[in-house]
Amino acid sequence: MDLANLQTFIAIAEQRSFSLAGERLHVTQPAISKRIASLEEQLGIRLFDRIGRETRLTEAGRALLPRAYRIVNELDDARRALNNLSGTVSGRLSVATSHHIGLRRLPPVLRAFTKRYPEVMLDIRFLDSEVAYADVLHGRCELAIITLSPHCEAPLQAVKVWQDDLDFVVAPDHPLAQRKRIRLADLCAYPAVFPGSHTFTRKIALQLFDQAGLTPEISMSTNYMETIKMMVSIGLAWSVLPHSMLDESVLRLPISDAHLSRDLGYIIHTERTLSNAAQAFMQMLTDDSIELADSPTT
Repeated sequence: MDLANLQTFIAIAEQRSFSLAGERLHVTQPAISKRIASLEEQLGIRLFDRIGRETRLTEAGRALLPRAYRIVNELDDARRALNNLSGTVSGRLSVATSHHIGLRRLPPVLRAFTKRYPEVMLDIRFLDSEVAYADVLHGRCELAIITLSPHCEAPLQAVKVWQDDLDFVVAPDHPLAQRKRIRLADLCAYPAVFPGSHTFTRKIALQLFDQAGLTPEISMSTNYMETIKMMVSIGLAWSVLPHSMLDESVLRLPISDAHLSRDLGYIIHTERTLSNAAQAFMQMLTDDSIELADSPTT
């Protein structure tokens, strides 16, 4: 069974589009269609239904998908294991990271890593933390540096690198900005802008309110911390932001009955062989000689 055909099948299943799969694989759409036709002919069964512009897996396609992941990942695993025998730190390293960590935590690591291991070609993908979990699970990247889930289940393993303190913030001219003592219940009287509904950061924040029997008035959501900061700074709402992002454009609220923080770190798939490059990157993330944890870029 041709590996390129299986990789194409996986890409179409994930993107739900022949054209988007072609863009991801850097292959023309006619070539994508030819690969799938070849795979379907080899298996003797139809793998996709095209309904209008929508592409869906058939029942056979859904049955093949987990097996296709397994085959492709086994081959990648074997390739990494053989390459590791040389002992060199080289080759391609695929890393997923969230925008916030990639911009504010990783630059010192990347600077040190590329200087120490110039033969490694880094493939860095900026993704939401929740999407990065799926990418590591399905073998699309070797490791992800992200906001860690409160519950990381096998076969994934999470390693904490940083603790990221979160602050409740408002614009300097917000009605809450002049109050010296504020409780969680006081926040619920004003609209809030929160991280997206599926983000770990939102779940952490909402858990705090749930424990107090409160429900915040969430008027807007976005996955980008910089966008949240902008919305807060112009007075649209209050929110929670990492302490490292605070400046004169937003004001930290002294909440007397709450403390928020989240764990940042990396995740790997425990049932797969990690390349020498991935192992070197992980070691650098936890290397105390590199001042990373409390020195984010501004």
